[in-house]
Amino acid sequence: MRLCSRATCWTRRSSSPSSAPPPPRPASEPRMNRKGLLLAVLLLAGIGVGALVWSRDGSADRAPPPIAAVPAGPVGVGALGRVEPASRIRKLNQPGGFNVARLDRLLVAEGDRVEAGQVLAILADAAQKDAAALQAEASARQSRASLERIRAAGRPEEIEAQRARIQALHAAEASARREAERAEALLPSGAGNIATAERNRFAASRAAAERAEAEADLARLLRPRPEDLAVAEAELAAAEAAAARARADAGLSRIAAPIAGTVLKIYARPGDQVGSDGVLDLADLTRLDIVADVFETDLPRLREGAPAEVVVPGEPRRYAATLREIGWMVRRTTQAGTDPVAAVDARTVEVRLALGEEGRAALERRTNMQVQVAIRP
Repeated sequence: MRLCSRATCWTRRSSSPSSAPPPPRPASEPRMNRKGLLLAVLLLAGIGVGALVWSRDGSADRAPPPIAAVPAGPVGVGALGRVEPASRIRKLNQPGGFNVARLDRLLVAEGDRVEAGQVLAILADAAQKDAAALQAEASARQSRASLERIRAAGRPEEIEAQRARIQALHAAEASARREAERAEALLPSGAGNIATAERNRFAASRAAAERAEAEADLARLLRPRPEDLAVAEAELAAAEAAAARARADAGLSRIAAPIAGTVLKIYARPGDQVGSDGVLDLADLTRLDIVADVFETDLPRLREGAPAEVVVPGEPRRYAATLREIGWMVRRTTQAGTDPVAAVDARTVEVRLALGEEGRAALERRTNMQVQVAIRP
């Protein structure tokens, strides 16, 4: 029977060589291994993040780009332009100014070729104005005839008749004067009558007045008076001015072509009120221009007669042109763009380029089309 305390028995078991436990490991050894592994991982991660940041920062792309070869010599000018006839587009409106008129007849159609002075349309008030013009011309003819009558004085037969009348009045005057003299001679002897003598004197005076009037009429028949000519000439001038005004008013009721060209667009039809767009657009398509807006800083590189090329969107072919006119005024650009950093206060000058025959034939029906222009130095 074993009687021992727990401490005695443990001491005895531990003292035996077969049951001795292994010596304990130091507590700091596993802790040091974990710290080293963590430091290595953090170091590798830091290196990777640094490389990534360096590449994203753009430092890797900051290598100097290759220098492009710059061509020697002057540089050309590029711009946007539009197709426009060299004669410009003529918008034909009612000639009467702000008067609202109705279109009565339209004598052309779109695409028709017209000559200068040809009547293209007639307004509704043409008949009324034509009648007023005819009346004014009749009044002018009447005034002209009156003036010619005054200038021509009397006809030969009228002059002869007036001379015969004057001779008769001379004879009547002489007879009346003799009767008056006889009556005056009988008064002192008492054989005459005072009343009879007075009647004879009055008859002689009246005969003299009639003869004088007839002689004045003969003078007018032979030569008109200057004052009569002046009045007749003034009346004729007033009548002719009224006739000219009436003809001009009648002309305002007709729309005529100012130039020879082609009808591009019709805005009003018979029966319509002519509005702000006018009646039609007319232009001469035998010569076409390209109107371009060039920036003011490019003006030193432009010269009249410089060759150019016109690029039409959607067409591979380029058309030759020649710079023929440079504008005289700098203005704000009229080109609308969507670039948010573009200059909104840019200044441009309008230039006109003459298209060659090939370009004119290709763009004849493309007025106002937008094109690209390259002007060579």
